[in-house]
Amino acid sequence: MPLAAHADDNQNSLWQNTKDHVSNIWDKGDDAIYLSGVAHHGRSTYTTEKLNELNEHAWGLGYGKTLRNDKGDDESLYGLVIKDSHRHPQYMAGYAYEWVFPIAHTGLEVGLGGTAMLMSRQDYFNNIPFPVPLPLASIGTKKGKLMFAYVPRLGSNKNNGDVLLIFGRIEM
Repeated sequence: MPLAAHADDNQNSLWQNTKDHVSNIWDKGDDAIYLSGVAHHGRSTYTTEKLNELNEHAWGLGYGKTLRNDKGDDESLYGLVIKDSHRHPQYMAGYAYEWVFPIAHTGLEVGLGGTAMLMSRQDYFNNIPFPVPLPLASIGTKKGKLMFAYVPRLGSNKNNGDVLLIFGRIEM
C-alpha cells in the first residue's frame, strides 16, 4: 500500500474512532443540566475601575451528557449559555474529561481534568466561535457537582483573563 494511502486510512480511522467515541457518550451518557452563577475576576489582575464595570453574576443554563467510563472517570459533552463579564450572551459547546477521585467512603468525589470547547463572545472575533482549552475541577457526588473552570491571565496586560467560572452539573 502506498504511504499516502496508509496516511489516509489512519486519518479515516482516527475520525471514525472520534465519531464513535462521541456517539457513545451521547447515547450512553446520563442527561445533565448545567447551572452557572459566578465568574470571579482576579483582584490583582483587574483595576478597581474595571472590576466595577464587570459582571460577576454569570447566570446561565446548559444541557449535556456525562458518561462514567470504564476507568471510573467522567467524560461529558455539553452546551451552555451564560451572561459574560459584559452582560452579553456567551455560548459554549464542548467536551470535558475529569479524572475522578473518591473521598474515602463518603460518596463524595473530586475531579480534575480539562475541557476543550468552542466559545462565542461578542468581544472576541465578532461572535465567531473559537477554540478554548481550560482546566477543570469539581467536588460533589456522581449526580451533582460544583464545578470550576479557570481562564488564565492572558499576557502581562491588566484586565484580561484570570477568571474563575463556578457552575453546577446535575445529572438526571
